[in-house]
Amino acid sequence: MYNKDSRKDWVGAVVTAGLGAGIVTTFAISQGQHPLMALGITGFAIAATLVIDHYS
Repeated sequence: MYNKDSRKDWVGAVVTAGLGAGIVTTFAISQGQHPLMALGITGFAIAATLVIDHYS
């Protein structure tokens, strides 16, 4: 907001989103969800994080 020239930490955002979504989807897989669906959810969470981080 104040420092428009700051460099964003893309790797940190991806790792944080991947770990957060990965924990939730690991639980979902243990309850019977298909693993490819879980990977899709994790990928969507990472993509959404990158888009939000880019425009914020």
